[in-house]
Amino acid sequence: MGVVGLGTMGAGIAQVCVQAGLEAVGRELNAELGERARGRIEHYLSRGVEKGRLTAAERDAALERLQITTELSDLEGCDVVVEAIVEDLEAKRALFRELEGVVAREAILATNTSALSVTEIARATESPERVVGLHFFNPAPVLPLVEVVRTELTADEPYEDAYAFAEQIGKEPVRCADTPGFIVNRILIPLLNDCVRVLDEAGVAPEDMDKAMTEGANWPIGPCALIDLIGVDIHVHASEALHAALGEPRIAAPERLVRMRDEGLLGRKSGRGFFTYEE
Repeated sequence: MGVVGLGTMGAGIAQVCVQAGLEAVGRELNAELGERARGRIEHYLSRGVEKGRLTAAERDAALERLQITTELSDLEGCDVVVEAIVEDLEAKRALFRELEGVVAREAILATNTSALSVTEIARATESPERVVGLHFFNPAPVLPLVEVVRTELTADEPYEDAYAFAEQIGKEPVRCADTPGFIVNRILIPLLNDCVRVLDEAGVAPEDMDKAMTEGANWPIGPCALIDLIGVDIHVHASEALHAALGEPRIAAPERLVRMRDEGLLGRKSGRGFFTYEE
């Protein structure tokens, strides 16, 4: 399989695949970014060894199944390619047009987008029937869910093959149509935004908000910690995309989150969001 874009999500998807025994080709824009991704994958696999989840031999074998490249043409032999680049519609459409000329006709082209239209991405190609959404959740090696998204243009066989692929790599897939936000984000984004608005409207500290929702609603993680994990910038972008599609006021990103994004308070990846983090 192939992964295009080896940021947090792409590297996580590649890790899942090599751990499941598949050969994975990861493509990044330059060698430095590619080696950084390889290092991240090796780091998390090594942590798995330390925690007894896999052996050192299994880690080494998984890493041997990972190929890093800067050339899109190296994905030629892939049966499935998952796109995990920047959440920009035109960038994704341009990439899918390129991929179509690289991989075999029967290969599945999948996008990991969380908020953009899979249909609009598919329409950029001459073979939209093989384009699907495979929406993994962050962190991909930990969270089992994959939303397998079908457009009206998707043919039965590639869709069912994509579902089987998600099962093959040990995930728990669910079927859904290409609607704004799919399943989880359509519900979760407005809910998280409501939680952030309550912080200011009710004068609640982030610590108390998270305590209220974990202890009172039995959430496994509080909303502020979850936004920090997702990335404030990613959450704001998804909110804006979903709001543009649906127009519901509560889906719009709260001003507090927009300020945090603009100030670089992005959560775990920047070391500070609602909470402070140390590596």
